[in-house]
Amino acid sequence: MTDTANSVAMHSYLIVDDEPFMHKMITRVLSTLGAEKIASCEDGQSALDHLKGSDVDVILCDLNMPGMDGIEFLRHLTQTGYKGAVMLVSGEDPRVLDTARNLAEAHDLKVLGALSKPITPDKVKPLLDILAEERAGKRAYGPVDALDVEELRAGIDGDELEVFYQPKVAVTDKRVVGVESLVRWRHKERGLVPPVAFIPVAEEHGLIDALTDAVYAKAAAQGGKWLAQGREIKVAVNISVDSLTRLDLPEFIVATGRENGLDPAHIVLEITESRLMEDIKSPLEILTRLRLKGVSLSIDDFGTGHSSMEQLKRIPFTELKIDRAFVYGACRDTSARAILTSSVTLAKALGMTTVAEGVEDQDDWDLVAELGVDVVQGYFIAKPMPADEFDAWLAAWPAG
Repeated sequence: MTDTANSVAMHSYLIVDDEPFMHKMITRVLSTLGAEKIASCEDGQSALDHLKGSDVDVILCDLNMPGMDGIEFLRHLTQTGYKGAVMLVSGEDPRVLDTARNLAEAHDLKVLGALSKPITPDKVKPLLDILAEERAGKRAYGPVDALDVEELRAGIDGDELEVFYQPKVAVTDKRVVGVESLVRWRHKERGLVPPVAFIPVAEEHGLIDALTDAVYAKAAAQGGKWLAQGREIKVAVNISVDSLTRLDLPEFIVATGRENGLDPAHIVLEITESRLMEDIKSPLEILTRLRLKGVSLSIDDFGTGHSSMEQLKRIPFTELKIDRAFVYGACRDTSARAILTSSVTLAKALGMTTVAEGVEDQDDWDLVAELGVDVVQGYFIAKPMPADEFDAWLAAWPAG
């Protein structure tokens, strides 16, 4: 049995649909993928009753059902404290299906995806793969509870932060043209801790500058090594909006890079645009000075904020990074594809490089290539990895 089938077999499934034929079809699809524990209910109320006495990992839910429909069911599901995943499966208009997905996510439910009927193994497998990867990641990382501020301070001072690198590949020839530098914490007791457990703590307690400095210094040192080896790899580092009040930031970025043999042309700073408008004066000055010094600026998670157009107008970004929500599965999602297409068109009109995050399979790659995206990043290429693993991966990469 494959790893995917093993993972699918480990989980329990509940089909919520009023059509007996759909019960049989979805059961057949899940069984084909390796599922063994499959139950079904004909409406929302019976599903809620079933959940009182059974553990369910994945619910596959229709929307239009007699009695309690799928939308009502999602609201009640939240109130039960359900911690599993949800997959919406419906024959309704795709826009209605997308809205239902947004509603489920607003209820803080874990939504794997929204599929139009009829469903097939090819449609369901990528969504279950996401669940398997996330569960595996949680096992690797262990607990992800937020950490104490003094514990974090000691970790930064003790040089416990480690930088992982995820490759960014040119679509035209598959050359590795850059990396995104992603921080992890090699905790003495908890093991490898993901950023979600400590970045918010750093921002809340004034440690984000110290953390950013430590991460950037390591990324710059690694970038300098690659450049000395003749590898034209741009090093991208995430910068918190909280750090864009530091008037000395442009000098620090350039000087630290040069100390490590990394010139400004090989430095990219990624800024999440959803928070940038909270205070525009200092960020606008600092980001403009960085551009004057030759540092590239990337507007990260594009499309997820509230003022994307205004940010592009005001700030001299050189790269537009399209959020994975509009990339992964866009070939099967009309709304996501429309947003992806318009984002690429906009970036080209502004003379910006386009980067598509979340390219997870061949279909994603083919679509972004068709639309003229410049660079891709995602698990279809490689996961984030330490520098030594990255070097080994790069040596084996066909266009490395």
